[in-house]
Amino acid sequence: MGKCRVDNPATGEWFLELDYMSDSAVEKALERADHAQQQWKKTTVAERVKRTEKLVDAWKSLGEGIAQDISKQMGKPLHHARGEVGGTIQRTRHMASIAEEALAPRELPPLEGIERSIAREPVGIVFDIAAWNYPLLVAVNAVVPAVLAGNSVILKHSPRTPLCGQHFEDAFRHAGFPEHLVQSTLVTHDVARGILADSRVGAVSFVGSTRGGREVLQEVAKSRFIDVGLELGGKDPAYVAADANLPYAIANVMEGAFFNAGQSCCAIERVYVHKDQAAEFIAGAKAEVEGYVQGDPEDAATFLGPMALPSACDNLEQQVKDAVSKGATLLCGGSRVEGPGRFFRPTLLTNVNHSMTLMKEESFGPIIGIQVVESDEEALGMMNDSEYGLTASIWTEDRSRARFLSDRLQTGTVFMNRCDYLDPAQPWTGVKNTGRGVTLSRHGFDGFTRFKNRHFRWKTT
Repeated sequence: MGKCRVDNPATGEWFLELDYMSDSAVEKALERADHAQQQWKKTTVAERVKRTEKLVDAWKSLGEGIAQDISKQMGKPLHHARGEVGGTIQRTRHMASIAEEALAPRELPPLEGIERSIAREPVGIVFDIAAWNYPLLVAVNAVVPAVLAGNSVILKHSPRTPLCGQHFEDAFRHAGFPEHLVQSTLVTHDVARGILADSRVGAVSFVGSTRGGREVLQEVAKSRFIDVGLELGGKDPAYVAADANLPYAIANVMEGAFFNAGQSCCAIERVYVHKDQAAEFIAGAKAEVEGYVQGDPEDAATFLGPMALPSACDNLEQQVKDAVSKGATLLCGGSRVEGPGRFFRPTLLTNVNHSMTLMKEESFGPIIGIQVVESDEEALGMMNDSEYGLTASIWTEDRSRARFLSDRLQTGTVFMNRCDYLDPAQPWTGVKNTGRGVTLSRHGFDGFTRFKNRHFRWKTT
């Protein structure tokens, strides 16, 4: 079976060691999930919503211990981890509040002698493969709507944050949901492939790398045709227009780039600034970033924690080296911090272009390039020049400019004067190699339900 070992990224010390599950243990989990779902699907949506209200209470009571574990497993500053618990509560509440309307059968206008309606049915077991960077939020986006729709869930959390999968199972148990409706599994990739191929699994949700998403989709397609939701890589751009409120833009663009140490699918990873604002923006950005406190995640003053993955610092240093060799100017940072833990200095580069990996490949760390542009049209071309498309942000005082650019940007979400944010009332989705499918909003139930049409001709004479 093997061991899953997790170190504390802030100290380098081993934090926990767990056994991977055997094939037989996984089979039992699938059997239990199937049985639980067969009973759960008989409940009404209203009953499921009422039970979900108790889930909010469970998140609140368990929240501090969950936040502590998040911080120690992947390095997020503790006060940010507490905020993630709060965000999980917000999304749980919202999806529960819209479930009855979103999942209700839809009656179509009758035809003469014919009754027509569209119903939604649960798919069975949902296999949720969750990422480590926001270990509660990326999972709740799938788990809660899947359960509200009448499904059971097998949750495979990242081996970087395995305790978070267990926390989901515990929270649902504390809330009084049926036993085994939500189960955490700690499995290897090979065992996960077996779950993907299991006929009892009716839908898959995956958050992770583009390569991983492609592997999941190909594995499922070998044997079946079921919904596979994929939230994958990002290289999200920001455009600071000629009329932007510069102090506001500097503070918020930098926070959107460096929050969670840049380890976010929707973090700003490249900035395009109009030439009229460039000098002041660059100077302000440097001052802002140099003021960030980096260090102990348990210190309330800390803004930047360590890098979760052992490979992260090597990748970031390589991007800096590549950019500088091609003419970029390193304004600050650019290297790891010597000593215990995996800390990478917040990094800004200017004189960048799209020949550099920094501006093309996902960084997933506290590093951005700033490119000066001559016009809105040039910014639009640069923003669209990416294989990814999750979010983009436009920093301007002109709503007509924002609407014009929004209509032409190839991305799932466009922000004006905001970034790095999910509104649970709006669908979270991406284009290009960022993936497919939707979470959150009323559309967040789509991947976890099947449509059933009823076309009844009741008049035969």
